[in-house]
This record gives sequence, C-alpha cells and structure tokens, in this order.
Amino acid sequence: MPTQLSSRREFMALAAASTAIPLAACSSEEGGRYLDANRRLRAVLSDNPEAKDMVRYATLAANGHNTQPWRFALGHRSVSILPDFSRRTPAVDPDDHHLFVSLGCAAENLLIASAAHGQPGDLFFDVAAPGRIDIDLATGTPASGGLYDAIPKRQSTRSDYDGKPVSLPDLQKLEAAASVEGVNTRFITDRQQMEQLLDYVIAGNSLQVDDPEFVAELKHSIRFNAGEAVETGDGLYTACSGNPTMPGWLGRALFGLFYTKDAENDKYAAQVRTSAGVAVFTGDDESEESWVRVGRSFQRFALQATALGIRHSHINQPVEVPTVREEFARWLGAGGKRPDLVVRFGYAPPLPMSLRRPVEAVLIADI
Repeated sequence: MPTQLSSRREFMALAAASTAIPLAACSSEEGGRYLDANRRLRAVLSDNPEAKDMVRYATLAANGHNTQPWRFALGHRSVSILPDFSRRTPAVDPDDHHLFVSLGCAAENLLIASAAHGQPGDLFFDVAAPGRIDIDLATGTPASGGLYDAIPKRQSTRSDYDGKPVSLPDLQKLEAAASVEGVNTRFITDRQQMEQLLDYVIAGNSLQVDDPEFVAELKHSIRFNAGEAVETGDGLYTACSGNPTMPGWLGRALFGLFYTKDAENDKYAAQVRTSAGVAVFTGDDESEESWVRVGRSFQRFALQATALGIRHSHINQPVEVPTVREEFARWLGAGGKRPDLVVRFGYAPPLPMSLRRPVEAVLIADI
C-alpha cells in the first residue's frame, strides 16, 4: 500500500529520490516563456483598446479550476459571452453552477474595462438563447478606478496568510464593492465562527478526496511545470499554489501519494486559521442568471480586495458537496437559499500568476 506523505518535505524527498532530474523540472527557457506569456497576457490596455483586448481583460477573471469555460462573440458595439460546455468539470460542478459564476466574473471584468474606456455597458440575459449574456456598449465619459487597475493584478492566492485582521473601513469597502442586486454577502471574522465554518470545509473536502471521479478531474487540471502551463494556457499550475514543480510524468505518478485526505485537511485548516476572515456569497435563487450575478459580485469583491492589498482564495467545499451544503446553509441561516461561494481573505505575498488561453481561442464568429 502506498505510503501517505504527511508533509511537502517528505514529498520532496521522495520525488528527489525517484529521479535524477532536478525537482525544479522547468528549464530556464520554459520559465522565461512562462514569464513572457504572463507579461503579454496582463499588459495594461492602451488608451484606445481594440475589442479583442477588452476580451483579454475579461478572460483574466476568476474561473473554476482555470478551465476558462467561456466564448466571446463581437458585434457592432456589443459583446456576447457564451458558455463553453466542452470545458465543464462535471465531478466538482455537475449542474454547471461554477461555470455560470465564471461567466459572471468575466462579464464584470468586461463591464469595468469598457466603462474605463468610455464605453459603459448594459448587461442582458437572452431569453431566446439560455446561458448567453449580451452586453451592449454605449458612449460615455471614461470612468476608470481602483477596480479597473486591479484587473491584471488579481489572483487567487492559495497559501497561508499572516493572520492579521482587515480594518473595519476596508471591510466596508469590500462589502460595498460586492453589492450586486440579488446577491447577499456575509462576512465572517469571528474566530469561533471561522472554526465552525472550517468543520464544513473539512467535511466537504473529505468526501471529495474519497471520490475517485473528483480526484481524477482535479489531477487532469494540474500543470506540473511551466512548460505544461504555457502549452495549454489553462489549468492549475502547481507554482501558483506554492507547490513544487516537476516533470509532468513524475507529478502524475506521485499525485496519489501526496494528495491525501489528512494532508489536504491540514492544509485547509491552516489556510482558514491564518485568514483574516471569510466571505460567503448567496444568490436569490438557483438559476443561471442568479449564478452570473453571484460571479459579478464576487469579481468586484476580488478586485476591491486586490486594490487594497488583500489576498483571497476559494474554499468552496461546503457548497460543492450537496449533503454538506444543506447543513452549511442551515448553519449560515441562509433562509432556504443555496450558498454559492465561500472565499477566505487576508494578507500574504503574491504567488505566480496563472495563464489564460489566447484571445483567438475564445473568440467565435457566429452565435
């Protein structure tokens, strides 16, 4: 029976003993390509950006497992965002909840970027084409600001934080930024309540780690070195979560040894306990439109946090496992509504930024 690794140090030692290839496993050339790709991806928009550059900013939005489940169609002074169901994650997201939240995140980035360049937008849901989001662009006075400036800087920082509290004025700014009609945001900063919330994180995580389909889906999404990350332009690059890089064949071979229930539960316990607080996002109903609104609310929260130097990352286990979600909703006092997102926040150094696919890969000519 495989040995379970209780720490990254044990994993590193085993990996080093398993191959003569250095664990850094990404050549300086691959690392350089990764940095170059990220610089191009996150380049600040010009004063008069082309439509495809606005789409590039939209794709910098948060999205589940960095699958980027979206497509964009450009019209005359309009942009449509459509779901790309070929990039579903059915094990973790069987009803496409996270997929539509991701579309809402992208839509909010696009609305903020277009407004900053004098093209304020109105968002509509097309009843004739379920799942499609239409954004009509007008002409107006440029309205840039902290949220816009934060778009290329935002990241999900999956590391331990420093435990320092966020000030009340900054908490109020986060709450104000996240204010979107149809979405309730609850901030939890009390340590006793955070420990209670952690119980739901661990309960959900334990069930997920025990689910072979969930584990296989997660493993498929991981990019173990810079070369893999650049080649695909998607997925979860290990360095972006503070984990070691290595040859892909080695990472996939050893994955089951270091991805264990105990190790993952310990990781999330440390992450929650070092966070300043947790934000829970709850939409009015369980519809695609509501999930898009939740995505818009979260994206605004994430951008405001970035502007304030506050890090964030998802701990969505309590809302991803239905049986745990029901108990979590009762604890939360959600009034029969479905909690949508659970996000921790606090202070920490940045980690490497994730990549995105080229804009050309997500643009379509017809809808």
